[in-house]
Amino acid sequence: MFCLTPPPLVHEHFFILHKTPKFLSSCARHTHQIAPFLVRSSSSVKEIEKPAEGEVSSNLRASAPFPAIRAAKRVVLVRHGQSTWNEEGRIQGSSDFSVLTTKGEAQAETSRQMLIDDAFDVCFSSPLIRSKRTAEIIWGAREEQIITDSDLREIDLYSFQGLLKHEGKAKFGAAFRQWQIDAPNFIIDGHYPVRELWARARSCWTKILTHESRSVLVVAHNAVNQALVATAIGLGTEYFRILLQSNCGVSVLDFTPRLDGGSPYICLNRLNQTPNSPVAGSSAGRKTSKRIVLVCHGSSQGDSEASINCAGDRPMNILGVIQSQKTAELLLDLKVNTIVSSPKMASIETANAISRVQEAADCLGADCVPRYVEMKQMQDLDVENILQQSKKDATEVSLSSWLSGCEDGVVTAIWDQSGQAWKSLLEELSNGSEEGNIVLAVGHPVAHIALMGHCLNLTKEWMGSFHLNAGSISVIDFPDGPAGRGVIRCINYTAHLGRWSIPITRSVLDGEEF
Repeated sequence: MFCLTPPPLVHEHFFILHKTPKFLSSCARHTHQIAPFLVRSSSSVKEIEKPAEGEVSSNLRASAPFPAIRAAKRVVLVRHGQSTWNEEGRIQGSSDFSVLTTKGEAQAETSRQMLIDDAFDVCFSSPLIRSKRTAEIIWGAREEQIITDSDLREIDLYSFQGLLKHEGKAKFGAAFRQWQIDAPNFIIDGHYPVRELWARARSCWTKILTHESRSVLVVAHNAVNQALVATAIGLGTEYFRILLQSNCGVSVLDFTPRLDGGSPYICLNRLNQTPNSPVAGSSAGRKTSKRIVLVCHGSSQGDSEASINCAGDRPMNILGVIQSQKTAELLLDLKVNTIVSSPKMASIETANAISRVQEAADCLGADCVPRYVEMKQMQDLDVENILQQSKKDATEVSLSSWLSGCEDGVVTAIWDQSGQAWKSLLEELSNGSEEGNIVLAVGHPVAHIALMGHCLNLTKEWMGSFHLNAGSISVIDFPDGPAGRGVIRCINYTAHLGRWSIPITRSVLDGEEF
């Protein structure tokens, strides 16, 4: 699975950042200009410049290359289950005084069942009790010993640790406020915790990638797992709290060797596949009433698991019908306001399946009034016509590999058109009531990858760093409204598909891609 790696290092301490993409993560009436800027890799610098309020900048942090690998490697990250201090709302950091609650043990058991058929060669774990216990539950009866690594401990928060959140606010005032709104520049006891964490994550990857294994389980914590995901795909510290990690949430990264033996290709296969519903709960501890749910249409006729549909306008096959129904059931508890779909048949059929279930959700009696869901079609979500212009073979090749090797003109056309679609979706989200608005976008996986790229303020070169399956959902929350930064709740969630879902890991032959 060939995926893009971050831009090359240009200086020992400074890194060139990408220009801001054409369409920013805000609707037209809230557009701000962001000037390009540089970021130091050291945690000793005084401040990292911030983008205008409500924007996530393209501060994509390139750094020293990852170690070369000889064979494809898949790394599965799991956050520990709920702990006693999670339950109390206490700031844990790297302290080791909390243990798993009964709920946390149950979450770990659910994750064990979710991964029970998966073949892992090794398990790395944080040495902290809550994480190590989660690892022991998931690892189960496997004979190999769990490797504990102190670099996988949670973020070091020094004097903050052990305080309830209101106590931190009362005792530290401005510092606590900075921790909430400007974490990369947050300083306490002479330390920059988030920057130290990012450096530690890089060290973790060196150890994980140099270990002789093909399939790796890593059990750690919220912040460190965020840093592991971000550093793998080249995102800087300003993406802290943007890539959600729920208790026992599973994230998957694929590493593929380069023919020249350089730093491997890296792809985020999924983010935060949780034991419970992906649409329940808050976003990084913040309530939100504005949300965009990206729904990949069900499999269409002529599709195979290993290929993408570039053949044009086709209806769903029987697997696609099942996937769309499962997705409709998953979203049953959400009160969706608007469903926007590509005008292609598979997308329309998926949107209609979701709409029928949504409209009937409150109809339990003979006199019920169906819930109204607005249905729209958006031409900018239709990327199939652009895909057909590519001469690259899309059969028996992974989506990320196809995107990484696709002609620049095709990728540019997809990126630009999806930028218009993202702008329209944010405007649609802005048009809802102040109480809340949930917009569903149904389309091709390639379109949704581009939409997430625009949400994260990336550039088209990053499209090959993500993967989506047919029938999956990805959820983006907006706790500060559509003009604010989007928080990625999950990417490529497929657990709702049950026996029809794509396995998280699988056995591979020597030299075979994941």
